Amino acid sequence: MNANAMSIPAKLGLRAGDWVIVRSREEILSTLDERACLDNLPLQPEMLAFCGRRMQVAKVAHKTCDNIKKTGGRSMDNAVHLEGGRCDGASHGGCQADCVFFWKESWLRRPDDLPADVGGSGSCTESTVMNTVRVPADENSNDPVWVCQLTKLYDATKLLHWWDARQYLRDVTSGNHKAGYIAKLLVFSWYRNLVNLGYGYRYLTGLFNWFQKLRGGKPYPVGAGSIPDGKSTPTEILDLQPGEWIEVKSQDEILATITRSGFNRGMRYDMEMAKYSGERYQVQMRVDRLINEVTGKMMTMKSPCIQLDKVYCRAECTSHRIGCPRASNTYWREIWLRRISTAEPTRPPSH
Repeated sequence: MNANAMSIPAKLGLRAGDWVIVRSREEILSTLDERACLDNLPLQPEMLAFCGRRMQVAKVAHKTCDNIKKTGGRSMDNAVHLEGGRCDGASHGGCQADCVFFWKESWLRRPDDLPADVGGSGSCTESTVMNTVRVPADENSNDPVWVCQLTKLYDATKLLHWWDARQYLRDVTSGNHKAGYIAKLLVFSWYRNLVNLGYGYRYLTGLFNWFQKLRGGKPYPVGAGSIPDGKSTPTEILDLQPGEWIEVKSQDEILATITRSGFNRGMRYDMEMAKYSGERYQVQMRVDRLINEVTGKMMTMKSPCIQLDKVYCRAECTSHRIGCPRASNTYWREIWLRRISTAEPTRPPSH
């Protein structure tokens, strides 16, 4: 890090809804080490295109989920997610994951603050940022191991126990969520744990579904299908294209297409997707290339999956990651969707 970069604060105390200016390339580079990282979090080349933009804080990224080592929740210091700040994969082999970026507060400034005088160059250059998108000694491989914020997310975070109540307080004080919303999620988490004990499962889920029907809500989210593991799962080809309208099939219809472990031809149906059943959305894009967060390898799908506009994981019903602000995209098999004529979008009620 450039010594002059010490004038750049590590913390701005940002809240959801605040406006910021993304610092200049020179300012951001001055905060990075020789691996193009700050606190083990890499700056991706795709992020440099946002330099100088005025953007709004979508969520404070004080916590996230661990998809690498499956340890549960993870905490991160001094980071936010910005509205519209997603990765287009341009420097990562055309990856279509459309991931939300983590922005360290050092890379941002408030609109009324002056730019920092960072002086000469530091230990990181723009070339360094470009060269660190692949693991060392793998730069010329035809099948490289890619490096991005998500493949390094475990190293850039710390373990966050689900019982640490401070995270739920921070969910509210950061402006990420309303207190009533977090309270509802915690009550549902308690109820889900009661159901998972295995005693009176049908009665408890039936009671939940009866109550939800009265209030116009969704049925109890289930992620286990009816097809035995190892058996083939059905497929349907709709050839959906960006801009088309679809309706997400009912949970029961989807469960009939997945295994007991929740998979359809290698793609998992997550319980977080259940809340979208019966709702209508536009197709955002067809996805056939994704970087595997665990291995860093590019995965090419035999049959593309579908990404829907404004449909993402809301972390409402999965253990150990309640209220996660990451907003990871969800991917849909076409057999889980049905094509409809142009219609107004619907906003699904929460569980």
